Parts: sequence; structure tokens; C-alpha cells
Amino acid sequence: MSTSISDAYVSFQEVQKSYDGENLVVKDLNLGVERGEFMTMLGPSGSGKTTCLMMLAGFETATSGEIMLDGTGINNVPPWKRDIGIVFQNYALFPHMTVRENLAYPLEVRKVPKNEITDRVEKALGMVQLSGFAGRRPGQLSGGQQQRVAVARALVFEPKLVLMDEPLGALDKQLREQMQYEIKHIHENLGVTVVYVTHDQSEALTMSNRVCVFDDGVVQQVAPPDVLYEQPQNAFVAQFIGENNTFLGTVRESQADRCVVELGTGEVLKALTVNVDGVGSQTTLSLRPERVTINPEAGSCDNQVQGDVKELIYLGDHIRARLELCGNDQFIVKVPNAANHSHLREGESVSVGWLSEDCRALDAPN
Repeated sequence: MSTSISDAYVSFQEVQKSYDGENLVVKDLNLGVERGEFMTMLGPSGSGKTTCLMMLAGFETATSGEIMLDGTGINNVPPWKRDIGIVFQNYALFPHMTVRENLAYPLEVRKVPKNEITDRVEKALGMVQLSGFAGRRPGQLSGGQQQRVAVARALVFEPKLVLMDEPLGALDKQLREQMQYEIKHIHENLGVTVVYVTHDQSEALTMSNRVCVFDDGVVQQVAPPDVLYEQPQNAFVAQFIGENNTFLGTVRESQADRCVVELGTGEVLKALTVNVDGVGSQTTLSLRPERVTINPEAGSCDNQVQGDVKELIYLGDHIRARLELCGNDQFIVKVPNAANHSHLREGESVSVGWLSEDCRALDAPN
């Protein structure tokens, strides 16, 4: 990764966006995307991620700040001159044209020679495994096939950059997961730069080199998927990415990278100090369900409490156990199916433990 946002292939520099002149939907955005990177903008509805994509595409203008592509400012460049491929959720294919004609269109408007158009269309169809479908119209294709055509059309003119706005949102779960891997493999094979927008965190973790998490128009964290999940820097990211157990408490001691936190119910827990204001401050403790052990061996965990099993749900590869402990009746533990779970019973009291380094002390709620 480059050391400077200004050196990146795509960069947003102090970008802000307001639709009414008062409220900012994007606030002081500084973000760089590397050449060949798959960057996902992730966040809830209204967080500003799609607005950023639309500004990059040229369909929206930045209220202030500069957007750069390959070293050139593009704020005043019209969309059709930005050399950017775009895939939308609704595919936006021309219904009266065949698949071949849909793919040829962006090449024709760029005045590409006819023999080259034929070659490029065939290559693009092969890339998305639709070589035998060139003569069909979009209405004769399934949703997944239409989406593949839309991806091929965005790639066929070999753009500098490909933008994808919730492209899999209209597909059913199984097809959506299949398309995630297909798009990921196309990206890996071509090395094209992709900026992808979604509110689906599993999609973001599956496909991306890095994920940029938005909330309320502000970037909360930018990191590779594993870092984002394992090392969230604030309570919003911890809660938005994956499943998460939380406790609210007060920092009572703090030494080096560890702190001692007292919960409102009186229990005292040890945690990794990540984002706290010091002794006496409020904090949110974040703990992933798979990091918790039920009935741990003595001395194996430096946090150990008693809990009551409220619900057990069999999910094939693991048992999802809901416990009540430390005043939280929604505490989740994922027990691997390989472990001996048969001893767990709803209604019983169990010992629960975890390591302090797996429990992150983050910012308190606003």
C-alpha cells in the first residue's frame, strides 16, 4: 500500500458532499485506493458509501475537496470521459439488444474497429462463462446470467476502473454467494481496480483486499477483512462486522496494553486496551462469540464468570448457545460441532471463560 493517499490510483482528498447546503452526507473523506485493488465501501443505508461511488463515477459532484484518478483531478470531467466501467444492482441492460449487442455498445461509442469489437466481446463473454449466450436477449436470461452480462459489459472496453453498486442485491442467497466468488476470481485474473459498494458485511469480507467502513458520512476504519474482524478500532465497527458480544463498564485500572473494567453489575473483567480515555472513563467491551469457552480448564482463561444457558440452536457446523451472564441475556457462544456439546442443557448454570487479549476495550456509546 502507498504511504500517501495523494499517491494512490484513486484518491478522495478532503471530500465533502451536501445536498441541501447544510447537512453533510460525506464528511472530510480522505481515502486512497491502490492500482489493482478490490476496495469495498461498506456501511448501513444512509452512511454515505453510495454517494462516494456516485461522485467517483461523475453522477454527483463533490461540494468540496478533490477526487483524483491516476494522478489527474476528475471533479470537472463528465462521466463518459472518465473511462470507468459501472455495474448497478438493476443490471441496466438494453432489453431490445442481444447479449452481443449489449457488450458491443460501449465499444461502438468509443469507435473501436469492428473486427476488434468481435474479439473483445467473445473474450468478455468467455470471462463470465457465457460464450453460448451471445444471441439471446436479457429477458431470456436468469438474474445471475444478466448480472454476468452486466459485469462483462463493464469490463469489455478495458476501463481504468470498475465501480459496482450493490450488484448482487437482487439475487437469491445461493446465487449471490456464487457470484461473489466469480467476481473475485475475475478481479484476480484481470488485475483491474474495483471499488464496490454493499451493506452486506459477509460480501465485503469475502471479496475485498481492503474494506472501508462508513457510518454517518465518516470513515470508521479501513483495513483488510481479517484485520477489520479481528481488530476493530471502535465499537461501531465491532458491532457492524460479524457477530459480537458487548458489555458496558468503567475503566478501573490501566497498565501497558491491558485494562481492568468494572461492569454495572459489579463483575470485574480484564481486556485489551484499544480505544479508551483512561481510568474512570466509560468503555464498551467487545468479544467475538467464537473466542468464548464453556467450562474452560482451570487457569486457561484470565476472565471467568458464571452464566445460565437460555437457548441452544443446532446449526450443523456449530451450536449457537445464548447465555445470560453479567446482566446480558443475549450473550452468544459458538460451540464447534467437533467439541462435545452434548453436556449442555438449557436452564443449567455453566462456567464461561475467555482471554483478555480477545476482549477489546473500545469507545463508549455516544
